[in-house]
Order: sequence, then C-alpha cells, then structure tokens
Amino acid sequence: MHRVVILFQKIKLGFQPRCFSTAETLSNSWAFHRFAKSCKHLEKGKRNLCQTLNNQELVQAELRYYKSKSPKYCKLEGWFKKRLETICDRYASSNNSFVMAMNGIEYFEDDGCIYRKLQKGSPELVLCLDQLQLLQSNDAQFQRIRVSPDQKYLASSVRTPSDESTCVVVKLDPKPLVVHVLPRAFSFEWATDNSLFYTILEKLQSHEVYRLLLGDPRTASEMVYKENDTRFFVELTCTKDGNFITINSNSKTSSEVWLIDRMHPLEAPKVVQERLPELIYHVEHWKKQLYILTNFAATKDYELMKTHISSSGMQNWKTVYAIKENHKLIDMELVNDNCIMILKCYGRLSLNVFSLKQPEPVKSIQLPSWACAIECEAYLRHKSDVFCFQLSSPVQPPDGILVPITVFHKTTLNEMNDKPLLVHVYGAYGMDLNFDFKPEQMLLLKDGWILAYCHVRGGGELGLSWHRAGRLDKKHIGIDDLQVCLCHLHTMGYSNPRRTALKAGSAGGVLVGGLCNASPELIRAVVLRAPFLDVLDTMLDPSLPLTQEEQEEWGNPLNDQRFFKYIQAYCPYQNIKPQNYPSILITAYRDDQRVLLSGLLKYTTKLRNAVATNYITMGEPQSIILDIQPGDDHYGPTNWEQSLQEIARHYAFLYKELKLDLGGTHP
Repeated sequence: MHRVVILFQKIKLGFQPRCFSTAETLSNSWAFHRFAKSCKHLEKGKRNLCQTLNNQELVQAELRYYKSKSPKYCKLEGWFKKRLETICDRYASSNNSFVMAMNGIEYFEDDGCIYRKLQKGSPELVLCLDQLQLLQSNDAQFQRIRVSPDQKYLASSVRTPSDESTCVVVKLDPKPLVVHVLPRAFSFEWATDNSLFYTILEKLQSHEVYRLLLGDPRTASEMVYKENDTRFFVELTCTKDGNFITINSNSKTSSEVWLIDRMHPLEAPKVVQERLPELIYHVEHWKKQLYILTNFAATKDYELMKTHISSSGMQNWKTVYAIKENHKLIDMELVNDNCIMILKCYGRLSLNVFSLKQPEPVKSIQLPSWACAIECEAYLRHKSDVFCFQLSSPVQPPDGILVPITVFHKTTLNEMNDKPLLVHVYGAYGMDLNFDFKPEQMLLLKDGWILAYCHVRGGGELGLSWHRAGRLDKKHIGIDDLQVCLCHLHTMGYSNPRRTALKAGSAGGVLVGGLCNASPELIRAVVLRAPFLDVLDTMLDPSLPLTQEEQEEWGNPLNDQRFFKYIQAYCPYQNIKPQNYPSILITAYRDDQRVLLSGLLKYTTKLRNAVATNYITMGEPQSIILDIQPGDDHYGPTNWEQSLQEIARHYAFLYKELKLDLGGTHP
C-alpha cells in the first residue's frame, strides 16, 4: 500500500562510487597443546553461553517491565491506531504498483504477485509469493525486478523480515515457470537473455559477483569478481543506455567501478579507475563516452566529468559541469541526449538541464517551493524526450537557517510557545533526512504540533563537505548542532523544553543519545527506533559484520588511541550519568543485525539505573522503556497493520509524556 502523495510532472526537454628435539617431546607437547586449545575453546564457549543466557534473562526482564508499563499507554495507542487508519486511507493510492514497461508489455507488482500485461490485454500472473514456500515467511516482499533484454526471463528479489534476500528466476514463455532460485542474491542485472550477473549478501556484506548462464541446467554459477577489502560493499547496476553493467565497489569514502559489456558477458570486467583514498566516483555511458560524477576536483564536491571509454583513467577526465557552491547534488539522469542534474540549495529543489552534445547553455528549472523530496520514474526510457518525476513534502514548504532547519506548522507564530514540538534528526553517512510524505504527520499537525527537521553536519543536505564536517573526529559537531538548533527554535518561539520531543533512528541515535547526556533539560520525551547508542564497544568488536566497513565514518579505536578517547567522550552509552533524563521509548527488533538487541539491553539497563539513582536524590523518575518487537530487521515491520500499530504506540507515548490535553476526545 502506498503512502505517498505526488505531483506528477512532465517536462519537454529543449536541451539536450615452535620445534622440539625428540618425537616423544613433540608428541607430548602436541597432546598438551591440543588439550589446552580444547580448554580454551571450552572456556570461550562457556563465556558465550553465559552471555547468551544473560541476554535471554534481560530480554525476559524487559518484556515483563514493558508489560507493567504498557497499560498507561494502551487505550491511547488503540485510539491513535484508529485515527491513523482513517488518515492513511485518505491518502492511500488504489493503483497497482507499476514497475516497468518493455516493448509494449507492462510488468507490475500488486498484493504479493507480479503480473505482466499487454497495453490492451488483461494482466497475466507471473509469480506469486504463495508459490515460494522455501522462504518460510509470511511477511516476505518482492523488491528488485529485472526482465531480460528479449523478455525471455524475469528475475526478482524477495526480501524477508530477517533481512535475507533471495533471487527467483522465472522463464516467461510459454507459461511462467520458476527455473532458478539463488539464495542470498542481493543485486542482479541481465547481460543477454541467457546471462545473469548477481551479488551475494551474507552477514550484511556483499563482496562477490557471479555469472549464471541459463539454458543448460547443469551450468553452475561462476565467480567473476571478488572484493578483498571488508570496508567495501559491492552492488550491480546498469547504465542508462543499457550497454554496460557496472560493478560498484564502495566504501564510506572511496569507490571503484568495473564495466561488463552486456553484449560480451563472457569477457572479464574492466576497471574504470583504480581506487584511491577519498576518491568517489559513479559512472554512466553515452555514445562511447563515460560520464563520471566524482569528487576528483579541487573543491572535493561533485563535478560531472567525461572521458572516452578507451581511456577511462582519471588522468583523462575533463570537466563537463561543476556544482555551484552551497548546492547539493541529489541525483543525475541521462535521458536521450540530455543530462539532468537534480540539485538542492538551502532546501529549494531545482533541475539543471543541458545537452550532452553541447553542455552550454544550461537551462535551470526551479521546482515548487513546497517540494522537499523528488523521485524519478523508476524505469526512465533512455531514448525518450520526456522526463517524469514525482514531488512530495511532509506537509508544506521548507525554511532554513545557518544550520538548516525545516519547520512545518499550522498555528501562527505568536501562538506556538506552548505547542508540542517534534524534532527529527539523523546526521550521518552524508545522508539527507527523509522528506517523503507521511500521512501520520498530518495527524500531528491537526493536533497542533510543530514539526522540525534539523539538517546537522554529518548529513548530506549541503553536499560532501557537510558530511566531512561531521564524521570521524568531528562527530561531536552533529550533537552540538542539534543542541544549537533546539535552543534557537525555543528562542524563536517554537514551543518550549517541557513540550519538546525528539525522534530518530539508527545512527541518529548517536546525536539524540549524546544530547540526552549533555543537555537533557532541552527535551521532555524521546522516541528512538533501532538506535545506534554504543559506538565504542561496537567499533572495538571486529567480529561484528559492519565494524570494519564503518571505520571510515566513526574511526578505528582498535588501532588508534586518539579515536578511542574521542569516541569514548561522546558515545551515548559511555556517558550515561545520574541526572534528570527525558522519558525515552526505544523500539528494538530481535532480528536486527545492524543494531544488536544485546547493545540496547545494556544501554537501557545502565540508563534506568542512572535514572533510579537520580530519583533517590532528586525526585520523580522518567519513563525508560525498551519495546522489543519479535522478528523484523533494522528497518522495522513490513506488515501494514504492524507498522500502523508501531506509530500509534509512539504517538501514545509522546502524548502521555508531554501531558497533552486532547480535550476529552480520547478514551
């Protein structure tokens, strides 16, 4: 079910990243060492078992604690769920989930099934989740769909709540038939009708590319690329013109791209430019020219460069288009002979369009001031002269300051001092805050809430330099920015601390947890969803799947004492102390492989102990609740009802803890 309201626009284009001395001694020594090794393994196993048992006890304790506290919110939660159902139904689209069109045939997904349809025909079932009993999951979802060039085969990935992905290959004619199932396949692209390239995702890491030749059932997949650096993640895409498959090996700060000629799938991949520290680049192709988005230029922000495909090294790159200062590149599209740069400057979206044949002049198109997010049509027709996209906004136009803050409200400014304020923040990995439309936000606005989005350093709202200013040994800056934003909002008359709540998830938990330690007086309540709160212990454990990959964002405290001390100084878990914290609701998922439940159990226990200590000396304690949800991965429930129930639970918590008066309209 869709939860997006869009403005669909079409623009007609006018322009075109040891030795002993005797055998007896050796034998006895070998036996001793084998015994010692066995003891070591036994001791390690005992420690792991004790830790597992301890975690299980903590989980059961938290479940009992949650059950004892939930009656406070239960009736309100049910009331909110009914309101959410009403408002979400109002904005829900009844259309099929359109996927793609090829030579007059449309492919789309609807209610757990993939269909194909001639423009004037009836839909034909291609694949249904109910057919795939091997998945053993009731909440699986189709994700990626790719059709082979001559529509002989269709490949689709199916994702389960445990974050596992399986690729299912269907032979389309004469009757759709599943011919291959590729466990753990993550990204995939067709070269020819009989050759499929795909990557494998295991323990959140993707390092290998395989080629599957169809037609002969005896043919096994063959590895064609292997990434040996655990900091890098490998994914496949296809160039817009359909000529090449790109193997994209990216770390947090550098990249390397290899090309596979789709017409010659048996040839070895060719590297575009070998990786260099801090060099990021992404590749497109048009008429034997490689168009490269890269931070190679002196400014270290993105530029569009090009080179002939026969001389792809960076020494041959020439600038085609440079991003202006204070402009952030959102995306780039090649359509026919045109390049479209999607940009944002201080919250305002625009399109810059120019011909690839003649980059000058550039036509600039300002998008509506209320538009905060843009999404291009999933499968743009490369040879079309029409560019289709969707615009959305949480509710209304953005506003900004030096550290940009976007604020939405319905109440006039002179009446907002006592209105509830919900602040969103993320500030990591160079990623922007999510500005997609969410119907549940309309409920808050109707009840008089102010919604604020703080675009702190470490995020990507103002380009690559904005990210660099808030990563590694500058991570504390994001916490400082958030504190300044809250103070500024209150000074400007947007609510007050006793009516202020914070909402964040994943890496955004670092900033919110840091602020709760440093300035808890600024906020009354916090809702966190799968939050990252124990940076130091996580980055000290190389056995975790993402630790090495994450070093370019957080630093390496294992090998660098400077980073150990620095992370220790801001890490939310490390800096918990007895004081008057805001009320905090943490939602955790048992199957989350990115933010482990064990870390959140540890954080909650320490925080609740600190609050209890403060309560003995200072007064009434705040609510510290860990809501442990069964199953689900880092991104939460995929089931619509469960998703609504979670939002209702969060809203019930916020309204209770902020002591909001609903005028007797609720139970």
